[in-house]
Amino acid sequence: MNQAGAWICAVPLAADALSPSGKITPIFGASAAASQSEQLVSIVIPVYNESANLPSLWSRLRPVLVAMGRPWEVVLIDDGSRDSSLEIMRSIAGAEEGRVRVIELARNFGQHSAILAGFRHVRGDIVVTLDADLQNPPEEIPRLLEAIDAGNDVVGGWREERHDESWRRYASQLHNRLTSLIVGVPMHDYGCMLRAYRRHIVDTVVECDEKAAFVPALANSFAKRVTEIRVGHSARAEGKSKYNLLRLATLSLNLITGFSLLPIQALSLTGLAIFVLDAAFALLLFAHRLIYGPQQEGAMWTLFAILFLFVGLIFLALGLIGEYVGRIYIEVRGRPTYIVRAVHGSEACGEGVRK
Repeated sequence: MNQAGAWICAVPLAADALSPSGKITPIFGASAAASQSEQLVSIVIPVYNESANLPSLWSRLRPVLVAMGRPWEVVLIDDGSRDSSLEIMRSIAGAEEGRVRVIELARNFGQHSAILAGFRHVRGDIVVTLDADLQNPPEEIPRLLEAIDAGNDVVGGWREERHDESWRRYASQLHNRLTSLIVGVPMHDYGCMLRAYRRHIVDTVVECDEKAAFVPALANSFAKRVTEIRVGHSARAEGKSKYNLLRLATLSLNLITGFSLLPIQALSLTGLAIFVLDAAFALLLFAHRLIYGPQQEGAMWTLFAILFLFVGLIFLALGLIGEYVGRIYIEVRGRPTYIVRAVHGSEACGEGVRK
């Protein structure tokens, strides 16, 4: 079996479908008229300090794109890299006659902001996102396109057998369950960036212009049909992961406050429950005093314990309210989600190069 074949899990697509099968028409009908073989496929790859992986990535990605038999383009986003990633990407773009463009951001804005920058510059009818670390094999892209051709709006990759540290696997499982609950679209793996989107989903995500966007969850909230397929996963060969436990926790908190009012509603219900319990406790103390008379032993410690419980709940409530107010503040400031310093390899800015 060749290298590409070794990556691909032989699992029927229908077994992983999360939505009904059948053809659908995109909301924006311009791209629907084109046949599948004529639809431009755009590959969006955010890059941050991946100079060690970029040559291998391109040597594996380009043959896959050429073999698809579809027109294609690649949009590489330099997210403020401090190594030689930008130079490598510019050399790739210079050799591809307009098929490859490099979006150079002014600084590091984060993975999802970089993806949004790529979404604004794509011209394709189908958009595929891919990480540059080669943990998700580019050889899986044709399978994502098959799922899109089957009528789905969004196709996600599911890294069923992950080659990451144990703590990261467990944290990701918790994050995926939380995301599925909040978004209302159950998926095994929201963290996998190997995903495919129809153009109208990409346009809708861009129009939202959220400052702390989590792209997979945002896209799923707009899609009518979403599916998930098993994809290969490997350990990172070069470099270090940009995500740690703190960043995963921050991402989860942004997700909670950005997609749901559940925490605020839970606080309201908690306040009501505390009121009911407090009323019942007051009645209990009153009845105890009537039956046994005034007793001081242990009463003060009981009151302290209850007080500390309420103080903890108050601080929790203030923290959650502060998160929502902070998000409102970030949105109303109107500062850009990212700043594009330059676009390289953009000589074909009109129609996409089709082959």
